[in-house]
Amino acid sequence: MDRSPPAVTRKLLRVLDGGHEFPPPIWMMRQAGRYLPEYRATRAKAGGFLDLCYTPELATEVTLQPIRRYGFDAAILFSDILVIPDALGQHVRFSEGEGPLLQPLTLEQLVDLDASSALDRLAPVIEAVGLIRAALPTETALLGFCGAPWTVATYMIAGRGTPDQAPARKAALIDPERFSRLIDLLVTASIDYLVAQIDAGADALQVFDTWAGVLDEAEFERWAIEPMRKLVEGVRARRPGTRFIGFPKGAFGFAERYVAATGINAIGLDWTAPLAVVRDVLQPRLAVQGTLDPMRLVVGGRVLEEGIDAILETLGAGRLIFNLGHGITPDADPDHVTAMVKRVRAAGGRS
Repeated sequence: MDRSPPAVTRKLLRVLDGGHEFPPPIWMMRQAGRYLPEYRATRAKAGGFLDLCYTPELATEVTLQPIRRYGFDAAILFSDILVIPDALGQHVRFSEGEGPLLQPLTLEQLVDLDASSALDRLAPVIEAVGLIRAALPTETALLGFCGAPWTVATYMIAGRGTPDQAPARKAALIDPERFSRLIDLLVTASIDYLVAQIDAGADALQVFDTWAGVLDEAEFERWAIEPMRKLVEGVRARRPGTRFIGFPKGAFGFAERYVAATGINAIGLDWTAPLAVVRDVLQPRLAVQGTLDPMRLVVGGRVLEEGIDAILETLGAGRLIFNLGHGITPDADPDHVTAMVKRVRAAGGRS
């Protein structure tokens, strides 16, 4: 049982609840990952990537590694968005150098997916949530997550990531009725999964819609906004007040509509979002998260400092969660992350 102080003592959660913090809370997408030598050692011990996700003690260890090293204001559960299709019965594997590989799904094969035992398959992930919360410092928020239904569906149909996820886009246009059944199945499974994460100790939830940016206006409304709205409402119907961060990558042009329709507490933005527009249009409505280009973190030095300062100077007076505009890449130097955290946290003294 979590006997830590009330959640509002956690800096990131105060921002999600409408407060302002400066310096802002900071964490990093993919903060537990291959750029860290300790992660690589633990992954080697686990064997396969899914073995790492499904072994609670090892998933806990890699989740905690960046917290020990950098003292981020939030930890995020170490898992993968594709545990949902795996739990539904679609074969998923990870190949070194190729990323995730799935047996491509046709819409005619929807009948082969079974949600009845999905939570049983995901039980080790939920166990890890409880172990992580128990091991974290009380001031550190714990984020649970899942993939957005659209993004997960694109991998399920294509079998892998492709430049524009054309197989799923084509399926959605040719047979929207059956594609909708796949999306609805993913919404239902994701709601159950996220509620279980909240019950196990997650303070807030992030939903990753990595491929939202490939959709046109009408398709974005149907496959990104509407499923996200159902997901948020479904979780809150069972766990009122649940905090959500939505991350529709590459879809800044639809961000206002996405925010208004989904009821999220914060929106994650990639590095292409214009900072002044974010400040003037989005920040008055909710917290924003991002938007540092991960390449600046790779390069480091003055380039990194300029990127950090531009974000803090433009967005620091509003509700901000400092983060990258996408996940950290394996070629990033851990010392550059140290420099980033130090510069963000020193900003209060420079203001």
